[in-house]
Amino acid sequence: MEDSTSREKVLKKIRNALMSKAENPFPSLDLETSVYQPMEDSLDITFAQEFSKVAGKFIYCENEADLRNNLITLIAENNWKNIFCIEPGIKKLLEDAEIPYYSDEANFHDMHAGITNCEYLIARLGSIMVSSKQSSGRRLNVFPESHIVIAYSSQLVPDIKDALKKMQEKYHNNLPSLITVITGPSRTADIEKTLVMGAHGPKQLYLFLIDENQA
Repeated sequence: MEDSTSREKVLKKIRNALMSKAENPFPSLDLETSVYQPMEDSLDITFAQEFSKVAGKFIYCENEADLRNNLITLIAENNWKNIFCIEPGIKKLLEDAEIPYYSDEANFHDMHAGITNCEYLIARLGSIMVSSKQSSGRRLNVFPESHIVIAYSSQLVPDIKDALKKMQEKYHNNLPSLITVITGPSRTADIEKTLVMGAHGPKQLYLFLIDENQA
């Protein structure tokens, strides 16, 4: 009996295609080799170069003492009075450096800069991977005008697939509800094709990288 509608004809073709799978028409196609060229430099140098290209401000630190000194200098240069941080490890670092900070909700909307850590640094993209599993949660990555990220050299990975693999290994079947990648400060050119920084998030993005090989 002939199919009565065009819909039935289409469904019949789909069913037939699913039942009789055709052989791969491109058996020699390489689906395993990376589409990217090998990186010529080390992960930290590649990240710093790519991060700077997207207007990120990269600060290399030999150790945590160097980090403290660089943080004090940056805060003084920008005359930031309200530093906000809720990451336990970073709070301890700020206290050791005698850098005043706030962590209570009452001061959240008055912050000049927010300090967080991150999950991983993606060298090829110059991007920072963050998640909702971090103590800083979702808001501190997008709310402050100036966002400071503190990371270690062990968090560097070549590509986004490597970062996602490490996230799977770290959290197993309990992945964060939000995993996102930050590539430079927030920007838009939607209005009359004029570039506006800080349109939907931080206007300035700083990355302090602590070299654990030197620490």
